[in-house]
Amino acid sequence: MRPKNVSNVVKTLAIIVAGGSGKRFGAELPKQFLELNGRPILMHTIDAFGRYGDCSFDVIVTLPADQIDLWRQLCDKFGFDVPHRVVPGGETRWHSVKNAIDSIDDINQVEIIAVHDGVRPLITAELICRTIEAARCDGAAIPVVTLNDSVRQVEGKVSHALDRSTLRAVQTPQAFDARLLHDAYSLPYQSTFTDDASVVECAGHLVTLVEGDPHNLKITRPMDLALAEYLLNQDA
Repeated sequence: MRPKNVSNVVKTLAIIVAGGSGKRFGAELPKQFLELNGRPILMHTIDAFGRYGDCSFDVIVTLPADQIDLWRQLCDKFGFDVPHRVVPGGETRWHSVKNAIDSIDDINQVEIIAVHDGVRPLITAELICRTIEAARCDGAAIPVVTLNDSVRQVEGKVSHALDRSTLRAVQTPQAFDARLLHDAYSLPYQSTFTDDASVVECAGHLVTLVEGDPHNLKITRPMDLALAEYLLNQDA
């Protein structure tokens, strides 16, 4: 049980996973460090949580160990002062999130943990709030959006169409009761752990779906960066 009437309880914590190498993007810098509207993508992402007014967020960022010095240099260069701490990432996304969870001093002082992709910089306060509130009610919540394109399942040289009305694309942040997520990450790693929801489901807990945001794009290719620039300028 969580302690009651403890003044220093951290109500909500955000783990921002930033482990990209930039190879698929075709850039020299890891994609989370590429500039979007004049500053690195990762700064936009941290800012969305660090300055979110309705929750008392602590922010943990996971980065490959060999990128941490570069990140500190970028923070100095751009005068980035949103409070956060950096934890070395791991071999996979699962290992990075586990490292962040293991770095929490007292999990009982955390109510909700939200896990977000470092290269989803267009996250809105509305989506954060919607996901957090669903996690408070149900223990686990993830944002999803419907698919516009037809989809097929491929098995070797054979494929067949799937009913896209039954499918959803999953976004982040994915939000969870802190103790639930902590306990789920005590399970041994499996290659089927594609996101945090899959880890929690493996631990036997149902995941609630909430409405996502089509603008909450994950920047993986140059065209995504161009689109993000456009969307940010439209909102300015």
